[in-house]
Amino acid sequence: MTLISMLALAGAMFLLAATPGPGVFATVARSMASGFGHAAVVVAGIVTGDLIFLLLAIFGLASVATLLGDLFLLVKIAGGLYLIWLGLRIWNSKPGAVEIHGVRELSWKQNFLSGLVITLGNPKVILFYLGFLPTFLDLATLSAGEVAIVAAIVSVVLGSVMLFYAWSAARARELFRSSRAKRIMNRTAGGVMMATGIVLIIKSSAGSI
Repeated sequence: MTLISMLALAGAMFLLAATPGPGVFATVARSMASGFGHAAVVVAGIVTGDLIFLLLAIFGLASVATLLGDLFLLVKIAGGLYLIWLGLRIWNSKPGAVEIHGVRELSWKQNFLSGLVITLGNPKVILFYLGFLPTFLDLATLSAGEVAIVAAIVSVVLGSVMLFYAWSAARARELFRSSRAKRIMNRTAGGVMMATGIVLIIKSSAGSI
């Protein structure tokens, strides 16, 4: 594994990570509703899910994802329903009180799980890695150290891009001080979160036909 291949992998991952998708939308919505800290935990869940699929792809365990197809379908539907519920809570939250009442201690876990299920609900990610990585690496000859380097590149690049989205949304959130503006922000964030959940469920239903 050469320096050039590592830089090429990092560059390609950056371009792919910067493309808006369910993970980006959920991260932005959470940051708009509750700030950068909560969104950062969502990003941690997204990155963790990607790493799980990355390792499955590297170690030739794509068949496991195929065998667990029904489980992934349930995860995707459950994840979509969870995002819709979270979006409703954000939509109905009062201006200045965007924390989810009654679950403050669990909110960090919920944020992490929301990010995780977004990724785990899409087993096609492992197929993406299987088709993507061989462009830069020989998966059959990767050493343990090289696997760690690849995982680090994916984590840093994906995490950095997603955190930038979260930071940008958090800065935009700070510009809106009035109760009316915050109410609009909450409803926008809640709407985006619910739309993301609906898309996940629709895609899971279409994929099961």
